[in-house]
Amino acid sequence: MRNDETGKVILVTGASSGIGALSVRALALAGHTVYAGIRRIATRNATAVADLTRYGADHQVDVHAVELDVTSQDSADTAVDRILGERGRLDVVVHNAGHMVLGPAEAFTAEQFADLYDVNVLGTQRVNRAALPKLREQGSGLLVWIGSSSTRGGCPPFLAPYFAAKAAMDALAVSYAAEVLPFGIDTAIVVPGAFTSGTNHFANAGAPADIACAEAYDQRHRSLTGDLGQRLAALIPSDADVTEVADAVARLVAMAHGTRPLRTHIDPSRDGSEVASAVSDRLRADFFRRIGLDSLLTAGSSL
Repeated sequence: MRNDETGKVILVTGASSGIGALSVRALALAGHTVYAGIRRIATRNATAVADLTRYGADHQVDVHAVELDVTSQDSADTAVDRILGERGRLDVVVHNAGHMVLGPAEAFTAEQFADLYDVNVLGTQRVNRAALPKLREQGSGLLVWIGSSSTRGGCPPFLAPYFAAKAAMDALAVSYAAEVLPFGIDTAIVVPGAFTSGTNHFANAGAPADIACAEAYDQRHRSLTGDLGQRLAALIPSDADVTEVADAVARLVAMAHGTRPLRTHIDPSRDGSEVASAVSDRLRADFFRRIGLDSLLTAGSSL
């Protein structure tokens, strides 16, 4: 039986701050039971947990922090088991956990690339392997993937490891969309553009390990990139608000099965991702029809 009514049980990964924390609150205000997946809830992120608990009490909404480190399969399994033990079901997983790095691609070691993929890509796989058996058994569910306009839009330099990881996650999400649909599970990819406020993405970005290499690039590019941050920020309207991303997540959760669009773009900088994605996704839908896989497209995802 489909579970498209309000009052879903939802897990949001990477929910200590930014889009994750905002999504938890938007979903809770919409009447859902929301579990905020946060790592190190008793130590490093104890303040975020306290803020979440206070928010729940102040707004009388059903929110809970659950220990979740997406780099550990045991942690993912334990988090999902707790939710199932307490609620008996899980309806929505929001894949939001991610990490950003800044610097020239060459200056990052292969191990740094691997660490970034471990969080941004493999983390989604671990959570899926924990959650999907229950969603398949239920015959209903929704996977929401928080992507990035960088996968198809304007890609400024010095973010290559992050962009590559986000592109890999996007490809994974698109493949999952077709594979899980026969089990009654929808897929929705939310595509934020660059938001320079409201998240800790840039403030907490990692740096390359090869400092000498990074300095060589900095010397050569300094005249071009010295004020790049300001130029990028100038593209974003002053009223751009990252809470729009969380609101989009809540709207997608509220939609009926089969009607959700495959992608929802929230891009104040208008970097072109929405245009490129429209072409790419239409080609995918047309190819599915040509090879007789029409049943793996929903009314929403085939637009």
